[in-house]
Amino acid sequence: MRIGLAPYRFINSDVEYNICQVEKALKEASSKVDMLLFGETFLQGFDALTWEYNKDALIAVSQHSPEMQRLARYSATYNTAIGIGYIERDADVLFSSYAVFSEGTLMYNYRRISKGWKEYGKTDSHYQEGKTIEHFELQGERFGVALCGDVWDYPEKFKTENILIWPVYVNFSLADWKKEETEYAKQVAKVAPHVLMINSLSDNPVSHGGAFYFTSGYIVSQMDYDREQVLIIDDIKVSE
Repeated sequence: MRIGLAPYRFINSDVEYNICQVEKALKEASSKVDMLLFGETFLQGFDALTWEYNKDALIAVSQHSPEMQRLARYSATYNTAIGIGYIERDADVLFSSYAVFSEGTLMYNYRRISKGWKEYGKTDSHYQEGKTIEHFELQGERFGVALCGDVWDYPEKFKTENILIWPVYVNFSLADWKKEETEYAKQVAKVAPHVLMINSLSDNPVSHGGAFYFTSGYIVSQMDYDREQVLIIDDIKVSE
């Protein structure tokens, strides 16, 4: 199975631009990958929320919103599964979630269980975390998803022999990234033998992006920082 990691640039609060970025990456990876993965809260941008519920409820989208239906259609049009982070609204509750679309449908939805996605000193019960951790299967491979701080706060809950998708948003400086790469590799080695990390680019604040394939605590392949391109992984061998 061929998997593409897309550390593309998002613009906070510009959903139309961000969806166009998804299609841009799909065109770049056309016929090259079976699944294309984007970063945490890519749909709205990581810093799109205001922590005022009446405003944030308009920023968040439901699983069946026009925006999500459009992404579902892309998965059919380009014959490519899509994984993307977004701010989800379910009734009057907001989550940081990750959706996977395949063949025109939403096949999987995960809600982050760690609190680091929000300003929890400013938020109320409208902003919540998920409670369940489930896996999904695609083309005979099994996958799990952990969002950013999940792997740091609850490594034991995400421990798996399946491929772990790890969308993050981290705006380290390039100097700090050089120090942190090894620590990230060591941390995910506690969780899964095969980990795919995607960090989005952004201009405000500056994020240098990056994408990694970690195996057993080592970096097998990575995308250069500040580069908007798809990193293709086609050599994952999960133990039987």
